[in-house]
Amino acid sequence: MPRNGSQTRVRLLETAERLVERNGFAGTSVDQILEESGSSKGAFFHHFESKRALAHALVTRYVDADLEMLRLGLDAAEKETEPVARVLAFLRFFEDWSSDLADETSCLYIAVLAERDLLEDETAGEVHRSIATWRSSFADLLRAAYQAAGVTNGPEPDELADHLFVTFEGSFLMCRALGTADPMRAQLRVFRQLVESLLVC
Repeated sequence: MPRNGSQTRVRLLETAERLVERNGFAGTSVDQILEESGSSKGAFFHHFESKRALAHALVTRYVDADLEMLRLGLDAAEKETEPVARVLAFLRFFEDWSSDLADETSCLYIAVLAERDLLEDETAGEVHRSIATWRSSFADLLRAAYQAAGVTNGPEPDELADHLFVTFEGSFLMCRALGTADPMRAQLRVFRQLVESLLVC
């Protein structure tokens, strides 16, 4: 029976993600990835021509998963008929998501961008793809809600959308520092409450 190379690739990526989130990109060696994943050097270089190629594949995979989470949040929003309700449903989706986070939660973006000089521009560009997609998607929800609620002096929708991304990333940093997922749960709740106070009179 032929060996399933795709399973080996996924195992290498999953192992690399855990190690990079814990130790950083520079602090994670190929040998560490091989040891923890139970893979051979030949298998590694069959799938990735270099450690930088691994980084690009790792970040692309992470961004794709991140944007899938965004899509699920947008799907939750679309269940509502009113623009304000859509924004709040979107934010509550992520509040609910945060209740299932493990205490050792972390984010690959922080680990990667802290060592951007070690990465190819196209790899850092994948993170930009995530930021830009989150911004445009949430800002569109906010613009419709602003119009429906008659908000004329609120924060710019693009800037408020970026603030949500910053809330996620800052909360991941706090979670890592404190060893608990509580900051993520708390900050997403605070963000939702602030947006609700802006949209609901």
